[in-house]
Amino acid sequence: MAILAIAAIVFGIVIGTELPDTSGLAALMLGTRYRPSWVFVGTAAAFAVHGVIAVAAGSLVDLFPHRVVQGAVAVVFLIGAVLIFRPDDDDDDARLKQAGAGFWQVVTASFAVIMLAELGDPSEIVIANLAARYHSPVLVGAASILALWVVAAVAISGGRSLMRFLPLQWITRLAAAAMVIMAGLSLAEAIR
Repeated sequence: MAILAIAAIVFGIVIGTELPDTSGLAALMLGTRYRPSWVFVGTAAAFAVHGVIAVAAGSLVDLFPHRVVQGAVAVVFLIGAVLIFRPDDDDDDARLKQAGAGFWQVVTASFAVIMLAELGDPSEIVIANLAARYHSPVLVGAASILALWVVAAVAISGGRSLMRFLPLQWITRLAAAAMVIMAGLSLAEAIR
């Protein structure tokens, strides 16, 4: 199969897997609170690390029992919902803190949030399987990371656009509710 065809297949599959995922939601929320370009740097770095891990050792996740992985994912979703929904003591003080957050603080926070959101993520398993199927870890890794970066850019810019129509408080509530729903679905999958 041609190199470009493999890259296109991997790119499409990874985007399809990652678009409705929590990391996109996390990037969206971070993009509404901090400077989007700084959030993208941290998010892109985290996605690059996850892409490399998935290609190099992601197939090991398949060795864990499905219930354990789904249970862990449910816990991460619930923690994310609590962290997102947790009210700030004073919105004005919070905005000042966010506005005053420096480049490295935003990049580090974005990196950490995405790293946690991606733990046990189905896209890691998909990327590992694609690398095994096509026997081209560098090509699969590059196409996967590029797809993850596109998802991050779409989520971050989408969050900024969404703020024109909905107040940040509603976006936060919707994001927390979505994470609780995803936690419930993951827990149901773990119990089955």
